[in-house]
Amino acid sequence: MNAIPSTTVANLRDLGGIPLAGGGTVRSGVLLRSGQLHRLDLAADPVVAALGVRTVVDFRTAAERDARPDRVPPGGRLLLADVLADQVAAGRMPAAARLRQLLADPAAAEQELGGDRGREMFESIYRAFVTTDSARASYAAFLNELAEPGATPLLFHCTAGKDRTGWAATIVLGVLGASPEAVRAEYLSVNAAVREAFAPLVEGFTLQGGRPETALGIIGVAPEYLAAALDEVDARYGSMEAYVTEGLGVTPSTLTRLRAHLTSR
Repeated sequence: MNAIPSTTVANLRDLGGIPLAGGGTVRSGVLLRSGQLHRLDLAADPVVAALGVRTVVDFRTAAERDARPDRVPPGGRLLLADVLADQVAAGRMPAAARLRQLLADPAAAEQELGGDRGREMFESIYRAFVTTDSARASYAAFLNELAEPGATPLLFHCTAGKDRTGWAATIVLGVLGASPEAVRAEYLSVNAAVREAFAPLVEGFTLQGGRPETALGIIGVAPEYLAAALDEVDARYGSMEAYVTEGLGVTPSTLTRLRAHLTSR
């Protein structure tokens, strides 16, 4: 996976080039992931303009979208796929959707996420990516859109581009046939970019007395988070493909089109 230098979009990456079973790779320039697009400015960012993005899939909550609306490339299609809608409706706003708020209040962050509480909370969020109706509907919509003719290049994102977005990338790579090692490496590769994007907030957090390890736990990803979601898939469905076809309701013919479009031989 290649990081794309951008002055207006954080954590922008192309999944192209990741090796797949059978000797192929993920096709370059087709599937992109990033953080939120509220600062996107194609006139000031020719590298991003050259990508020719046709579809943007936004996994954020309504509150996140209202606070920082996406700027979609002219002529592009915006697909809203609120992964966390069920948890928000139940009165829970997961930490993955409150990164800035938590980093602005070290005392509250420490109380909620200090010690092992942060790891346990994020593991719970990742399991909910697999189990909740809103998450299943959102990831199904993403895969179905990705298989449509003319939908690519497609860019998918959440706020930081690490949790909801990371699980979306894991699903795609899993059904394309990437090895567990390649999936894990892709998932963890965003840490440096996310830390850079949130560096001013982390600095403010620590200056207010917050512990650096708590801040890094909020903005980073960890192998245990991904493992929690993968374990949930195995327990409920037995395989990633069964999760996608049975849990998400994506048809085998859609998967065939997706694989043909995203795989380079």
